[in-house]
Amino acid sequence: MSFRYKICFEFLGFDFFGSQKQPDRRTVQGEIEKALRTLIKDKVNIIISGRLDAKVSAKYLVAHFDVNIKIENEQKFLYSLNCILPPDIKIFELKIANPDFHAQKSAKYKHYRYMILNDHVASVFENKCLFYPYEALDIERINKSLSHIIGHYDFSAFKSSSDNPYSDCKIYYAKAKKEIINNRNFIAIDIIGNRFLYNMVRTIVGELLFIERRKLNPSYMKEVLDSKDRSKAADVITAAGLTLEYVGYDDVEEYIKNKF
Repeated sequence: MSFRYKICFEFLGFDFFGSQKQPDRRTVQGEIEKALRTLIKDKVNIIISGRLDAKVSAKYLVAHFDVNIKIENEQKFLYSLNCILPPDIKIFELKIANPDFHAQKSAKYKHYRYMILNDHVASVFENKCLFYPYEALDIERINKSLSHIIGHYDFSAFKSSSDNPYSDCKIYYAKAKKEIINNRNFIAIDIIGNRFLYNMVRTIVGELLFIERRKLNPSYMKEVLDSKDRSKAADVITAAGLTLEYVGYDDVEEYIKNKF
């Protein structure tokens, strides 16, 4: 008899070559499977809700795995698992799931946040963001640019080459806001969609900065989107500022209402 388990976890991505297992590379999937194998004494394969690039962090990622034994004390097992895992991964929930639950296929939406330190001096405490010292970014203009990506579109212009056959995505929410953290000026860009293409969020943020540096009309974002041409869009920017905030399996509108 097989039992399916769901885990929710977080990790700092700076020392990983992404979430997906790769030969001879340190990955999130590889570390979790190694820890599970140590406790279960058998080979375990986990299915993660989505692939994250190298250096990208996650605050709430979901995975599932199947085993032939039932975990009798889930809290004790979770404690032991976190003792084995390296300090840059923490699993904060483990529970038995329905056999038809699938961490990837059952997911309804994902929430990404990109952080920019928009200040004149870098911070020794903030290596999880893009440092943009050139000028004070205009939140109103940025949000006008972001308004053009809300909806169901072909995002080929913002997709780096990959084996993903999809090009269309539905963006439910895209907005930027200013945040003051320890007297420093930050800009947080939140984007929520049903799925995301390879490097899509980082390319969209790169396009926002391109539009602002050149003082283009925010409608230029729509021109790039409508072109469906990757060569028309900006370069991919650093992964250091990108975090997966949440993977949702419930109603996206309810999540947005409660979150923002």
